[in-house]
Amino acid sequence: MRKVLVTGGAGFIGSQIADALIEEGLSVEVIDNLFTGRRENVHPEAVFYEMDIRSKEINGVFKKARYDVVFHLAAQMDVRKSVADPAFDADANILGGINLLQACKNHGVKKVIFASTGGAIYGEQVSFPASEDHPQNPASPYGISKLAFEKYLQFYKSEYGLDYISLRYANVYGPRQRGDGEAGVVAIFFEKLISGEKAIIFGDGGQTRDFTYVGDVVHANILAMNYDKCGAFNVGTGIETDINTLFDAIKAVVGSHQERIYEPAKPGEQRRSVIDYSAIKMAMGWQPKVNLTHGLKKTAEFFKTRSTV
Repeated sequence: MRKVLVTGGAGFIGSQIADALIEEGLSVEVIDNLFTGRRENVHPEAVFYEMDIRSKEINGVFKKARYDVVFHLAAQMDVRKSVADPAFDADANILGGINLLQACKNHGVKKVIFASTGGAIYGEQVSFPASEDHPQNPASPYGISKLAFEKYLQFYKSEYGLDYISLRYANVYGPRQRGDGEAGVVAIFFEKLISGEKAIIFGDGGQTRDFTYVGDVVHANILAMNYDKCGAFNVGTGIETDINTLFDAIKAVVGSHQERIYEPAKPGEQRRSVIDYSAIKMAMGWQPKVNLTHGLKKTAEFFKTRSTV
């Protein structure tokens, strides 16, 4: 049986990848420091280590387990936090990642599948949707750290033969997403509107994002595991949705009557972000299956259930 590791496997996306891998019949282990992840997200059949990817103890875990593939999702993922504290962002996303790659190199891991970013790497776009060869001009330390780690993956491939796939996610949303971080605007709106609290739109709400359902992202990871080449691939819908439209759509699903409330825009955020998924479609046959309307309804069920618990 193939053995795999999911870093950040108690988190929103990582835990659902771990679930899918177990359904595929793989032996799954999870590393998560539970800083943003939740212990209850970890599948009961997964071996769980509460550990930070920056820890030297990771070597012992790798030595014992002998993983075939590592899915690397553990990260500092808040754009605003990266702007406020670039050193912390780099420590977690670059130095923590290198610590992980050294363990992969030293203990025979064959492949790393990395959760990169399709919006923050490109920065303010000059073409829409952005393909993988779009100029890379990150507007935040978060985007810079993700791009830097992609370069380290290229180095470890050329120097040590460690295969990799970088999946550049658009704005992922869905069940298990936390509502207390910038990366989860969909979750933030759901939590606020369901509870009757004020939901804030930063800026004029005209900024756009490519909202991609988590189940589609999980499927991309499964396909990437079985893909026999290396490279970076966008994982998105190719559809721009502005924040005002998103807010109104969630408001309708929830049945809220709250009016839009605006506050000044936050630094480090892009005006427009939408990515082209044609490369992964051609290489792996992946394409998004869940549209925003259906995805928001599925997400609403999760948040409504949580609010009644």
